[in-house]
Amino acid sequence: MTQEISIAGRKIGRNHPPYIIAELSANHNGKLETAMRIIEEAKKTGADAVKLQTYRPDTITLDSDADEFRIKGGLWDGRTLYELYEEAHMPWEWHKPLFEHARQVGIPIFSSPFDNTAVDLLEDLNAPAYKIASFEAVDLPLIRYVASTGKPMIISTGMANAEEIAEAIAAARDGGCQQLAILHCVSGYPAPAEDYNLRTIPDMIERFGLVTGLSDHTIDNTTAIASVVLGASLIEKHFTLDRNGGGPDDSFSLEPADLAALCRDSKTAWKALGNVDYGQKSSEQGNVQFRRSLYFVKDMNKGEIVSADCIRSVRPGYGLPPKNRDWVIGTQVSKKIRAYTPVVREVLEATGHFGSKKT
Repeated sequence: MTQEISIAGRKIGRNHPPYIIAELSANHNGKLETAMRIIEEAKKTGADAVKLQTYRPDTITLDSDADEFRIKGGLWDGRTLYELYEEAHMPWEWHKPLFEHARQVGIPIFSSPFDNTAVDLLEDLNAPAYKIASFEAVDLPLIRYVASTGKPMIISTGMANAEEIAEAIAAARDGGCQQLAILHCVSGYPAPAEDYNLRTIPDMIERFGLVTGLSDHTIDNTTAIASVVLGASLIEKHFTLDRNGGGPDDSFSLEPADLAALCRDSKTAWKALGNVDYGQKSSEQGNVQFRRSLYFVKDMNKGEIVSADCIRSVRPGYGLPPKNRDWVIGTQVSKKIRAYTPVVREVLEATGHFGSKKT
C-alpha cells in the first residue's frame, strides 16, 4: 500500500496540500434545493469534494420503539434511531440529480454507503471513491464489498481500537482495494477538542502505513489545522448553509465562511511544514545586511594594533562576523582606518604572536 492515493485525479498524501471533504450529511433538511446549494457553496469555499451519506432508515436500523433503539442523552436525546434516520437520510432519488449538479459545478462528489444496495446505487452513478463511516468500520463484509469496486476507499476509525482498525484494513485489502486511507475520528456530535488526542495521527501513519487524515466533529477549525502539522492529509468536516438551521447536524457543522477559512488555513499550515532546511530563505535575503558584525569605533593609523576598545559588534552586517572578535584583537591595521567602518580581513595584518590572518 502506498502512502498516496488519488480521487478524481487529485493526488492525496503528505506531499500534497490537505484534501478537504465537505460532508453534506443531513444538512439538506429535507430539501433537494438546499442540498444543491450546499454543493455550490462547497465549491466556492475551495473544498476538494462533497460527500453524501447513502442509506434508508430500513437499511441502517429497525423500526422499533424498544429501549435499545432509543437514543439517550446528547444532541438527539429521546428519539428512536428509525425516526432520526427517517429525517436525516438522503432520498435515493436525489442522488442522480445531486451527482449531475456537482459535475456541472465542478466538484467531485462521493458518498458513504451503509449497505450493499447503496454501493450498487453509487456504482451506477460512477462514484469516484467511497467512505466507510466510523459506525460501519466493524462491518467487514460491507468493507469487502466496497473494496470489490476497485475505487479508492476512506475508512473512518471513530470508536475503533487498534485491532479493529487493522481488521478493517485487512478486509479492504482482501476485497481488492489498492488505494486506501484512514481517518482518525472521535464519534461525538459535537466532540470536544481534548478528546481528539491528535498525537494518535503520527502513530497511525507509522503503525498502518496508510494515507491518514482527520474526521473532525469539533465546532471550529483549530483541531483540523493542528492535525495537518501532525501529518493529516485529509480533513472531513460537516458543512451547512446555516448552523442555526435546525437540522440534525447543523449545530456542529461549518458555515461557508468557516469552511473557506479551513481550506485556506490548512493549506497554509501544510506549506509552512516544508522540509528540513537550515539555509537562508528567500524572504530573508534582504535582511542579511542587518545581522551583527564587527566595526571599528576609533580612528586608527597604519600599523596600530587592534585592541578590544577599537571594535564593537553592531548592526549592520558588512564587517567580519562577531565570532572573529578574538582573532581580530591583536592584529595590526595595514592602512589608516576611520571610525564606523567595517572590520574586513583586507585591512588587517596578523602579528607573529597571533599567526596568519588567514586563520
